Amino acid sequence: MAEFQKVEVDRQKIKTAIKAGIPLSLTTYTIPHEMEVYMDDILRVFLEELNQMQMCEQLTYCMNELMTNAKKANTKRIYFKTKNLKITEKSDYEIGMKTFKTEMLDNIEYYLGLQKKAGLYVRITLQYRERKIKIEVRNNSEITVFEDKRVRDRIASAKECASVEDAFSQVLDDTEGAGLGLVILILMLQKIGFGEENFQALCENGETIMRITLPMSEKDQAQMNFINEEFANAIEELPQFPENITAINRLLNNPDSRISDIAMRISNDVALTAELLKTVNSAAFALPFQCHNVYDAVKFVGIHGIRNLMFSIGAIQSFGEFDDAKLNIWKHSYQVAFYSFNIARNYFGSKKQIIEDSYICGLLHDMGKIVFETSHPEFIARIRKNSETKEIPDQIFERILAGVNHAEIGALIAEKWNFPDTIAKSIRFHHTPDLAEAEAKDLSTIVYLADLMTHYQAGEISFSQIDTSILEFFEFTSEIMFKKISDKLYSAFKES
Repeated sequence: MAEFQKVEVDRQKIKTAIKAGIPLSLTTYTIPHEMEVYMDDILRVFLEELNQMQMCEQLTYCMNELMTNAKKANTKRIYFKTKNLKITEKSDYEIGMKTFKTEMLDNIEYYLGLQKKAGLYVRITLQYRERKIKIEVRNNSEITVFEDKRVRDRIASAKECASVEDAFSQVLDDTEGAGLGLVILILMLQKIGFGEENFQALCENGETIMRITLPMSEKDQAQMNFINEEFANAIEELPQFPENITAINRLLNNPDSRISDIAMRISNDVALTAELLKTVNSAAFALPFQCHNVYDAVKFVGIHGIRNLMFSIGAIQSFGEFDDAKLNIWKHSYQVAFYSFNIARNYFGSKKQIIEDSYICGLLHDMGKIVFETSHPEFIARIRKNSETKEIPDQIFERILAGVNHAEIGALIAEKWNFPDTIAKSIRFHHTPDLAEAEAKDLSTIVYLADLMTHYQAGEISFSQIDTSILEFFEFTSEIMFKKISDKLYSAFKES
């Protein structure tokens, strides 16, 4: 990745990342001053969106301290290399550290240039997921035993410091700052109600990782739960699932039903017949020839496939007429459904049910967002008023209204309408497939990838924000490869 160039903070991208639970990540080699300023701005907007500005000063210090330490660790590797010293050897480490601080400061630009040429990077990540804030700084210089011990010692010594003044008097010496910054970092976390248990230092796959994980406060959790419950109650005000489709599903679930009986029941509903044939003949199903009657549709798509189509058509009918906001959500959902089906067909070719379920899971993944569009203004006003009575900050209400909790709400709707568990769970975990139960993990993973592909194509997220474990699962070894498949799906969807 090229060295960072300053750009304006994109608040919408930060909102998208928060709603989807995906990381905001930037990589640099030298951390120029503009980068520090930009990261401070991103953190500020990130915390503003989460209504956590009370932590801004302390977390800004913590992030900058970890960035500085990561850059210093990379510089140290270059310095030792130029001195022909092995950083992993204790005697060489002690020799090198006697002169590192002075010589590095005297010729910093030279060493920064060398570490950039060597590809030694610092990667900063912010993420909000499962009601936790994570700040992570990685660098691709594996921490040595001596450095790791120093970190552990400084974290332990922080327990003995009641203030920054104590830290200065107890810790400071002449060797690379002696970890004073880490002690102050722990003190900063303590100041906002956390401690050393919220800080991790570890090494994975050749990277040194410094991570701060902060759960939302109990008060914030309670406020969010209250609003979530209010919106969950909105589900009871939704119309029941269409009776004609419920009756058809009863036939589909009856093992004694004949294809002709099912086809006749569907054919009695002209609008439903038209919608079914339109969907079956779409490019998503890739039938070898046009299907002109319901009997053939049921025969070729199969009982399970027709049942899923009934669920999707019924859900669309239940949410009423489309306005612009609903239309945009459904357009996005049709695209995700198309991608999901094709991903399933290519990567899960031997698993028929996953392929059959992938389309409806993609189509209904954002069903929870429709609740916020469907709810009448007076209902939204009532929830807002109740929230004000509980003295819940408006930012938290707006965050929920913007759809931060849409996956959970969508799953609750699916459960109310008695959708199969796999569909409800794929909706609930489409942003967090790693948390899904085994029976829903594959479908959740498929929809996750399909959904993020559409956001990637729209320029709303970058490749680096996609979960690396999922990229590995689908064998995407580079962004070039990912983009090639993504472009192919987009072209096929536009032609469908």
